[in-house]
Amino acid sequence: INWSPLYVVPGIVWLLLKMCFFFFVFSWVKATVPRYRYDQLMRLGWKVFLPVSLFWVFLVSGVLMYARVGVPA
Repeated sequence: INWSPLYVVPGIVWLLLKMCFFFFVFSWVKATVPRYRYDQLMRLGWKVFLPVSLFWVFLVSGVLMYARVGVPA
C-alpha cells in the first residue's frame, strides 16, 4: 500500500507491533477455547471433518467437471 503515513513508522516497529498483536490473538484463543481430549478429537475427526472434507471433494470435482475447467476444447 503506497500511503505516506505508513512510511513514518520504521519497519522494525511495524514488525514488533504485528508480532505483539498475533501473540495476543493466539494467547486469547488458547485461553478461551476449551481443550479436547484425545478421544474427543478422534470422534470430531471421524464424524465431522472426514464427511465434510469428502463432501467438499465431491462438490469441487462436480463443479470442475460441470464447468470443464482444465480440459482443452
